Amino acid sequence: MAFSTGNDSGGPMAEINVTPLVDVMLVLLIIFMITTPLMSHKVQVELPQANLLKREENAPPVPPITIAVKEDGKLFWNDEPITKEVLESRLSVEAQKTPQPQVNLRGDKTTKYRIIAEVVKTAQAQGIRKVGYVATKER
Repeated sequence: MAFSTGNDSGGPMAEINVTPLVDVMLVLLIIFMITTPLMSHKVQVELPQANLLKREENAPPVPPITIAVKEDGKLFWNDEPITKEVLESRLSVEAQKTPQPQVNLRGDKTTKYRIIAEVVKTAQAQGIRKVGYVATKER
């Protein structure tokens, strides 16, 4: 491979050629100049303000509600047997409270998900915002 030295000494050239570097930098500058105006939002949207309910410091925390579902579809409200109609009415009453309690849903290992999904759908239809699942920790 032949090197151009530009002089008669025959050794390699020790100066750095900055022309390719300048070319790349100019291309990047042009790309950023074109894409920067596209990053600004054309449509102005007024976002809603967060409505965080502040709990009084001396108010006791609201205990969660536990709904247990057996394999055959039997429902239990804090270990008390109930029917689906009673569940709907109690959930609608609890949904009106401020702050709203969390609903913890426990299901047997062999309970079909369809039954649990019906309970979750009922809770959401009544206005409950926090529905969680309870499981045992693996060992």
